[in-house]
Amino acid sequence: MQENVIQFKELALKNEILTALDNMGFVSPTPIQAAAIPFLLEGRDALGKAQTGTGKTAAFSLPLLNKLIMDQRKPQAIVMAPTRELAIQVAAEIKTLGQQIVGLKVLEIYGGASIVDQMRALKSGAHIVVGTPGRVKDLITRDRLHLDECHTFILDEADEMLKMGFVDDVTWIMEQSPESAQRVLFSATMPPMVKNIVDRYLRNPARVDVAGSNQTVAKVEQQYWVVKGVEKDEAMVRILETEETDASIVFVRTRQDTERLADWLSSRGFKATALHGDIPQSLRERTVEHIKKGVTDILVATDVVARGLDVPRITHVFNYDIPFDVESYIHRIGRTGRAGRKGKAILLVRTNQIRMLRTIERVTRSSMEEIQLPHRDKVAQARLVQLSQELETEKEHKALEKFSELIESLRDSLDIDTTTLAAMLLKRQQGKRPLFYVGEDPMIAEIEREKSRRRERRDGGNDGRNDSRRSYGQGNQDWDTYQLQVGREQGVQVKDIVGALANELGLGKNSIGAIKLAQGHTFVQLPKSMSSDVTRKLRKLRIRQKDVGAVVCDFDDFRESRGRREGARPNRDSRGEGRGFRGEGRREGERRFDRNRGGDHRGAHRGERGHTRRSTEA
Repeated sequence: MQENVIQFKELALKNEILTALDNMGFVSPTPIQAAAIPFLLEGRDALGKAQTGTGKTAAFSLPLLNKLIMDQRKPQAIVMAPTRELAIQVAAEIKTLGQQIVGLKVLEIYGGASIVDQMRALKSGAHIVVGTPGRVKDLITRDRLHLDECHTFILDEADEMLKMGFVDDVTWIMEQSPESAQRVLFSATMPPMVKNIVDRYLRNPARVDVAGSNQTVAKVEQQYWVVKGVEKDEAMVRILETEETDASIVFVRTRQDTERLADWLSSRGFKATALHGDIPQSLRERTVEHIKKGVTDILVATDVVARGLDVPRITHVFNYDIPFDVESYIHRIGRTGRAGRKGKAILLVRTNQIRMLRTIERVTRSSMEEIQLPHRDKVAQARLVQLSQELETEKEHKALEKFSELIESLRDSLDIDTTTLAAMLLKRQQGKRPLFYVGEDPMIAEIEREKSRRRERRDGGNDGRNDSRRSYGQGNQDWDTYQLQVGREQGVQVKDIVGALANELGLGKNSIGAIKLAQGHTFVQLPKSMSSDVTRKLRKLRIRQKDVGAVVCDFDDFRESRGRREGARPNRDSRGEGRGFRGEGRREGERRFDRNRGGDHRGAHRGERGHTRRSTEA
């Protein structure tokens, strides 16, 4: 394979593409890009063997963008991805690479989003479609997605796609595309199913193999913390103060979050700066120079601007927000462990994001260690140690004599002893980073709740009836019923209630009892043992931009509907857990919480290039 010594400007790429690459700070292609792009520009079929994180998305996207006909309305290329997350990410990267191409339309299509919206977007025209096999096939069979003018067909992460059972869909779709279409396949491995597709559909393909071990993952220690007990902002402070960091990057999804979190950290004494795509290039360069020289210690950044960032003193990468896909994760953690040093990456993950974490582990063939957040006392001790070290360096300072005279003057004028005066000065000095805490640490309460939940699961594991009662807020849990002043009239669904309680209050599924959704309000059972911190958050809780106005009430009609049929039997899910009663008894406009009801169907198609920045960084 050729040595990677060329630059993008030496490749036969259009000026608009070269300008976008230059704006992003990309000068030289990665090995997979340097090897694959010349073949793809020639129009040859190609087989690329490359792991996630090697730059393969740009390897097939740049040649694709290079040959688009902008006044053609029908799709000219189909990019197939195994998951909706990867489809979103690939489309976002194509939009970013094509940001200088006027009128570019890239459309994602995948299950879980409105198919009507996607059909409407297809009708208005799209140059490139990025989709998952099931939804692509569905739209073709509905005669809404037409491939007769498609000149490029790309399979990304083919081995993962076929491993997930999409082989029939993929082959069917490929047979619908014109025989003359260029066919490109990228895969980290070559199992028999992938070889069969290569032999059957690719014509004398150029073969590019850069699949070695992923050195980025190998040299970075990876850990994660499940968000619970405290908010992520406080969690970041605890981790930053107890980890031995030099410089670090905190990754968030949006530019608004970079500024908010950087300001929040700065107000607590950290040398933090925001870095996002809307910052002028000159200021970006100055910001990077500051972290290299130690003027800044923490960059709060989005994915795009941090790609290619090479600062040897960065020892830690913190994923404040989990990335949408594995490739972004690898790009992120690759910012640490530079210049032969060992790096560390810590991921803050919510309970409903554990599946993505496991996907990252599987694809990168690595394992992350779960960590517990340091208790407040440990954080306070770390602050005290830092203060002692700073004072140690000041013991011989020339100006101390004048300050000693000032201490004596203040002591006499305030009529207090020296110890009290020192305590007053220390209290002022601590600012928003207390040297000790008063009151219960919510993390300790959360750890105790987790231990209790594990004991309940262990003790009740052989008794199906206990499990059923817990699913209704029974068993060992003691509950209060709260009435929330939002319901179906406000567009609220059960999943909104559960999501808000889990994400904003940090409650696990065993700390959320029965839920009854009505027209103008909702009843929900929450533990009597909630900490004052959680109760405070509940009072401020908003769902769909509406204050919930939570108040304790005496409602308890969760298990049975009034007037149910004589002898009606409980509806049970696959685990044998009671889910209320079917039939006549349900009151108009009310619905009970069923943990097995559908998933999150948020999201829709993404269309015009005008949304590039938001799609890339959101």
